[in-house]
Amino acid sequence: MNYQLTTIIVSTLSLGLGAGCLSAQTETSFETVPVVAANPIYELVSVSTPQEQCWEEERVVDHYASRRQSGTPVLVSTLLGGAIGNAVGHNKSNKRVGAVLGAVLGHSIGRDIMLQQNERPSYREYETVQRCETVYQQHEEERLVGYQVTYLYNGAEYSVRTDADPGEEMRVRVSVQPIL
Repeated sequence: MNYQLTTIIVSTLSLGLGAGCLSAQTETSFETVPVVAANPIYELVSVSTPQEQCWEEERVVDHYASRRQSGTPVLVSTLLGGAIGNAVGHNKSNKRVGAVLGAVLGHSIGRDIMLQQNERPSYREYETVQRCETVYQQHEEERLVGYQVTYLYNGAEYSVRTDADPGEEMRVRVSVQPIL
């Protein structure tokens, strides 16, 4: 029983001393101090500027007439080929073979001629078109990145880097913490 009582007393005292340490917190206040100097800080940076470059070029425009797909040229060439093949043959059997071969060859030639005519443009014209692209010009320039500020506090000079020029005075945070 005595052992348990001793443990409780020691624990309570420990917590009490710990709480006393926690109560010694830092005190913070703000003061306005004079600025001795505010020197701008510059850095050299590479800048990429987009520019549009345009030029004119000529292009060919082919125009195709709408042609109706007629079978007449193929039919005529088939008949003509068959007639020529028939005339070349010497006897009845050769005339039949010649007529068939002539008709097949005539059909092929007529078809090729018709396809070539359809692939050729009816007329061609040239037009000028403008083409543009974006190019990037690189150059270096100095940029303001901040200020090295020197100020006085309690007779001593301190220095800090800031983003903006503070002017003649600036606010500082003063923290006081006791040493135990």
